[in-house]
Amino acid sequence: MSGLAGEGPGRQGYAAQRVATGRAALDAYERADLVLMDLDLPDLDGLGVCRRIRAGSAVPVIAVTARGSEPDRVPGPQAGADDYVVKPYGLREPVARVDVSARRVTPDGRPVGLTREEFDLVHLLAARPDTVVPRKRIMREVWGDAWSRRTIDTHIGNIRGTLGSPGWVVTVRGVGFPLGRQGGESGAASER
Repeated sequence: MSGLAGEGPGRQGYAAQRVATGRAALDAYERADLVLMDLDLPDLDGLGVCRRIRAGSAVPVIAVTARGSEPDRVPGPQAGADDYVVKPYGLREPVARVDVSARRVTPDGRPVGLTREEFDLVHLLAARPDTVVPRKRIMREVWGDAWSRRTIDTHIGNIRGTLGSPGWVVTVRGVGFPLGRQGGESGAASER
């Protein structure tokens, strides 16, 4: 089954049009802002559908499959998928990946603006829900070698202020930071 984002508001601020076959996806993708496509289609090879979409459009494609081993994940990006989600998955994972493609952060469904580094930090935390990400990993992945001891603390403070609550990013003293929860939902993922 394939999902095509782009028709009117829905849950998490996205609307989806669901189609059941590869042929229907090929007929509908041009009207979509993003394609979330199961590679196990009933009528066509999912990788072939992905290649055809990529040949005709730059619309982001997130491939979905039950096959999670590395050899199974590699063909998706080679066929033009921008990202890959392994089933089973919760709602937060594809939403985070959709927002990452747009570089948009939408806590409580409202878009907020973040700097590149702030977005990268939020994305790093959102990609690992319910996991404490150590400071050293954050420094390495977001800033590389260009950081000081206060860099993370300053950016975390800015993110909390921008998102409107200190609960979005939790401090685990001496360890690192997990993405928190506000209003029962996890923080979201991205900024344009």
